Amino acid sequence: MKRKQSHETLANHVLSLGSDIRVETISMQGLQKRAKKTTRNKKNGRINKKKRYGRVIANRAPAMLMGVIDRKLNYQGREIKKINTVEVKASQFHHGTGTYHKQDLSERWNEIILGERIQRDLYSAFLIGNTIDTLDAIDIDLCNRGWHNFVALHHQEVARLKQHGNKQMRWYIA
Repeated sequence: MKRKQSHETLANHVLSLGSDIRVETISMQGLQKRAKKTTRNKKNGRINKKKRYGRVIANRAPAMLMGVIDRKLNYQGREIKKINTVEVKASQFHHGTGTYHKQDLSERWNEIILGERIQRDLYSAFLIGNTIDTLDAIDIDLCNRGWHNFVALHHQEVARLKQHGNKQMRWYIA
């Protein structure tokens, strides 16, 4: 009950920021499953755990949040726009060069994009926000027009998180 209430409040806040909601299609069930392969840590050679994100997903219920947002958008005659993840590949794309570069999940920062050090997930969100109307490609001209504003907001948010000292976010913004 408490989770649903917090999702309702968060959905209201999200929708107060705008009604053009774009999300990547991600299989929540796929994230909950245990890894099939046994892998080794590159640094120390130990075997990695096969646990995935099941508990985190159960506690945060992202699919429930998306459902609440979608329901509230339907009242306005709108719906969540689902990005074609296979075509867009936002976490791999570099709009400055128009090329794709696959990164490990442990790489949290895109080292240099047009002279700036940018956090990978924030950059992916920027790219998703700048997709074309068919939701299967990134509009590079739109990215270039909004780039300087994004960089300013990015640096402001990273500074806020560092100042806040959120222990859960330290690995994310380091």
